Amino acid sequence: MARYIGSVCKLCRREGEKLFLKGDRCLSEKCSFNRRSYGPGQHGQGRRKLSEYGLQLREKQKLRRIYGILEAQFARYFELAERKKGITGENLLQLLETRLDNVVYRLRLAGSRREARQLVRHGFFRVNGRKVNIPSYQVKPGDEITLKETATNSTLIKGILEANNGQNIPEWLELDTNSWTARVNSIPSREQIDVPVEEHLIVELYSR
Repeated sequence: MARYIGSVCKLCRREGEKLFLKGDRCLSEKCSFNRRSYGPGQHGQGRRKLSEYGLQLREKQKLRRIYGILEAQFARYFELAERKKGITGENLLQLLETRLDNVVYRLRLAGSRREARQLVRHGFFRVNGRKVNIPSYQVKPGDEITLKETATNSTLIKGILEANNGQNIPEWLELDTNSWTARVNSIPSREQIDVPVEEHLIVELYSR
């Protein structure tokens, strides 16, 4: 499976803002963006005025990088969003937000989406009692997500659970910290999706 293996800090610098791709490290003094907030590369510190197309492209790239989606997969998500009833941009965000890896991240069961994707691939989670190791699996309202019984033996999982107090979890999800069982209450509305993107620019880009 193709995946990005370069420096994720460069992605934040390229977009000109923190995308929180490394979890807690992005909040610490070690964050590369704090030390070098300009773009990477030889011309990173140059000032450029973006064209209309450039603004649209940057929004698309930013959204891809936030969720860790490669280009071809992102295009498929957009096609699905277009076919669904409703507003295309909001549909796109809802499809990305209801990926299993993102849900694990939103439940604070991983420090970053990248870490959540790794935990899902390693089979740490069950959806409605069935093992699911596909990060892009789409959860639905009513789905129940649980930790594998032996997962608590992992030092990584132990640390995550100790730090998780069940706070700052979106309203469309709920988590029982006694049994570590989560439930998807609903599909999130646009107001409940806190990603710093203007999705209408992405729709305009694909409408060209």
